[in-house]
Amino acid sequence: MIEFSQFNYAYPTSTAPVLRDIAVTIPEGQVCGLVGPSGAGKSTLAYAAAGLIPHALGGEFTGSVTTAGRVVADTPLAEVVTEVGLVLQNPFNQISGAKYTVREELAFGLENLGVARPEMVSRIDGMLERLQITHLADRSPYELSGGQQQLVALAAVLVMQPRVLVLDEPTSQLDPAGSRLVFTALDELRDSGITVLLVEHKLEQLAEYTDRLLVLVGGSVQLDGPPEEVLADPRLPEWGVGTTRFTDVARRAAELGRWPTERPLPVTLPAAVAGFTESLGDAG
Repeated sequence: MIEFSQFNYAYPTSTAPVLRDIAVTIPEGQVCGLVGPSGAGKSTLAYAAAGLIPHALGGEFTGSVTTAGRVVADTPLAEVVTEVGLVLQNPFNQISGAKYTVREELAFGLENLGVARPEMVSRIDGMLERLQITHLADRSPYELSGGQQQLVALAAVLVMQPRVLVLDEPTSQLDPAGSRLVFTALDELRDSGITVLLVEHKLEQLAEYTDRLLVLVGGSVQLDGPPEEVLADPRLPEWGVGTTRFTDVARRAAELGRWPTERPLPVTLPAAVAGFTESLGDAG
């Protein structure tokens, strides 16, 4: 559903490529997380998957990107966006400015696609309820907090029912409760078969809600695999990615001989509990 084939990219003002030899295929229905240090090229990769590169941002590239069955560089952006939804890190950049209320903002894209009014109302009401923002429906998007605007921006994309969803740090302005809403909504999308590429720094949530993780360092993919393997890799701190708090505690316990030798380091709370339970049993 998203395929990078030996993709290299440099911005118009860059003296060197920002992305190097990206060769990744994300199949239909997979939730794939993307992590890396600041400046690694994560947002750039997201923009390439969503079609902003090369259509809106220009630059030079080699290789190709195919999203939702379309070669992005050969497909007009107006066609790409009918299949691909993009949620930006700063929701202010995504509010249309053409509508007076949140409900109208969610209707904006559906109106452009000519969706019938009953269907439009059903989708909007359902999405407002799913993200628990029904109480914001009649307020101006510009009167909301940054976190509330982010939920509105996400709702406006999800209501379009894209086949591919690309999110660039969608919870960066949200408190823990708002973050849980976003990740819960993404989890519920699994049954719909939507493909998700998620740029995010919250490692514990990525461990719980993604099927796969990519680690991008210096514009190249350094790790690619299941979250429980990728997030336990000892090189992550060196690369500026960090570790989950569960992995960190278990690694310190292992240094003290209090973590089961044959058990992998945990990246989630249940795995940590299981490991420490086993360790305590052995000690007893």
